[in-house]
Amino acid sequence: MNYYYSNYPGFVRKWFLPFFITVTGIFTSIACRGSDGPADLVLRNGRIVTMDDQWPQVSALAVKGDRITAIGSDGEMRRYTGEKTKVIDLKGMLAIPGFIEGHGHFYSLGASLMELELRYAENWEAIIALVAAEAEKKKPGTWIIGRGWHQDKWNTKPEPNVEGLPTHHKLSAVSPQNPVFLSHTSGHGVFVNQAAMQAAGISRRSVDPPGGEIVRDENGEPTGMLREYAAQPARDALKTYQTQRSPEEVEVNMRQQVILAAQNAIENGITSFQDMGSTWEELDHLKMMAAEGSLPIRLYMAIQEPAVEMAEKLADYRLVDYGNNFLTIRCIGEKVLDGALGTHGGWLLEAYTDRPGNFGLNVTPVPEIRHSAELAMKHDYQLAIQGIGDRAARELFNIYEEQFAVYPEKKDLRWRIEHAQVTHPDDLPRYASLGVIPGIQGIFACSDGPWVIDRLGVDRTKERGYVFRSMAESGALIMNGTDPPVEEISPIASFHCSVTRELPDGNIFQPEQRLTREQALRSYTINNAFAAFEEDLKGSITPGKLADITVLSKDIMTVPEDEIVEAEIVYTIIGGEVLYKWTR
Repeated sequence: MNYYYSNYPGFVRKWFLPFFITVTGIFTSIACRGSDGPADLVLRNGRIVTMDDQWPQVSALAVKGDRITAIGSDGEMRRYTGEKTKVIDLKGMLAIPGFIEGHGHFYSLGASLMELELRYAENWEAIIALVAAEAEKKKPGTWIIGRGWHQDKWNTKPEPNVEGLPTHHKLSAVSPQNPVFLSHTSGHGVFVNQAAMQAAGISRRSVDPPGGEIVRDENGEPTGMLREYAAQPARDALKTYQTQRSPEEVEVNMRQQVILAAQNAIENGITSFQDMGSTWEELDHLKMMAAEGSLPIRLYMAIQEPAVEMAEKLADYRLVDYGNNFLTIRCIGEKVLDGALGTHGGWLLEAYTDRPGNFGLNVTPVPEIRHSAELAMKHDYQLAIQGIGDRAARELFNIYEEQFAVYPEKKDLRWRIEHAQVTHPDDLPRYASLGVIPGIQGIFACSDGPWVIDRLGVDRTKERGYVFRSMAESGALIMNGTDPPVEEISPIASFHCSVTRELPDGNIFQPEQRLTREQALRSYTINNAFAAFEEDLKGSITPGKLADITVLSKDIMTVPEDEIVEAEIVYTIIGGEVLYKWTR
């Protein structure tokens, strides 16, 4: 595989951009026509699905600078082909608007590519072996970090176990001098060894914090599993360890995270990435990179900081289309109102089927979410809060509706509920009626499907769980993503699950909730652009919009369902530059 990166020097000046958009808007009203003169890039001989209702499908397009200037037939594109024009023969392949990752964690994705990969460990013993091998390489006191385990995906239960979760003793035995910090694949739980618990001050005498739980054995001893906010002392201890690095080391590490995350996204056909929750430090770093023209992928960033801090800083951090359309900061999220279903943290209206009496966790206090909503209104920020369980979703609907009533003059807010996994039927119509956008992850229906019924029971799962088709048919505008690094950042895998709901064992999880291919593609392109107020720049192949394009080896809109997952990303084009090219 070959990778192509450039520094994206800025060239569209502030005085020119409004004029440019106005003029290109005029041209786009003329079918298959664009500006005159040779193009820098022409794609021809393809099946180009535009996501533009005016011209749904064409065979060729032209790009000048970082914009699409014309679309139409191969013959019509000859007028834009000059001696210096780069011409790519698509050979009948499918080209679509660049995939937009609708929900992810950008720096965490980069960091995960520098840590132990635990998603493919078949059981707890395999994880122990990975940590043991890593401990042999590390100096005493060095932390070992990993991510991606999920107890419901193991082929055997650990012994001994508490609620199907292991105890720390074997982990502590293979790494007695190195603190170990292993994030659950959901990001809503952490497993640590004895050395890490000592560093974090966690012991038998520790009290569960609000919105968190220290899992304990029958004798009241911590097992090493920390749910939600109970993991904060361990996170703080890890952060303290990491602050020992020099500023130069921190900068190198953060830049490496950006490059690795962007490379991972681009090679999967993603041209824009919507990050749901970053720190002031991370946002400052991205602004610096955008100013120097070194961001490799377009980013839409959300701020995840305490409301009391945001009240002082939001006005200074708001950016739209900064660095030649590579960085926007105009969202507050992903503050987690509740936890994950996989760790029994999703906040439910009725108790978990497999944990009677347990309703999940309200992780971030409701008053904090309400304060954030008030700040979003005051400073013109989008609000995107996690509401996985049906109780959490209802609380968010109530908060949003309350704010909309206080500010009736503010329209088109596009507030979001992230990870909209469990929605009560009474609340389903509220997406459309309030204009709230449900952020779904199509791939979750397949990765969570094998155990969702254990958590919710058969009837509640059918009525409320992962009801993506029902959402679309209710009038809601659904958006899609994979929540990297929770899942691999593969739009193809998520598209496939969105339209098939096929589980690893071949069974179909709620077949009536499968999306059509048209719905699934819209949820990954124009819908995600709309959800970020960027539909005038992205999401469709339209003259005047940014030349962000993905080319696939197979036509995922027409091939048999089992062939969708075989599609390879052939080209990823951002701003008219080929940044990724697949070579067999």
